[in-house]
This record gives sequence, C-alpha cells and structure tokens, in this order.
Amino acid sequence: MLPLSMAGAGGKHMISRVTGKEDMRQHLADLGFVPGEQVEIISDTGEGNVIVCIKDTRLGITSQMASKIMVD
Repeated sequence: MLPLSMAGAGGKHMISRVTGKEDMRQHLADLGFVPGEQVEIISDTGEGNVIVCIKDTRLGITSQMASKIMVD
C-alpha cells in the first residue's frame, strides 16, 4: 500500500483507504475517492497537481490530496 501521490503516472490502482481529517475524507469521497474504487493516474505535473481518472471522469487534485489516498 502506498499513497496515490507516489504511485506514478500510467498505472491503475485500487483505493484501499483514505486518510486525513474528516472534512478532507468527506471531500475526497464526494469526488469518488472511496475504498474499492479504481483510479488511474493520467499525469503528475510535478508542480503539486495530479491528474487522475476515476469513474470515467478526469480530475485534477493537489499532491497533498493525493497523499491522503492509499492505493494497492
């Protein structure tokens, strides 16, 4: 298990858990980042943002948010 922020672009990963404060966990859940969901990293801009595809939707999240999403 590792944070999504360290997983690298191009791979698909299964979300195992989401960490952080309740408001952050709820915000990520509202975006679809819940345990059991598959997420693909499209690109890591290297400037603090990560572009992902989850539930057929592309989203840009901060690397801080990505570090709260644990994947297998």
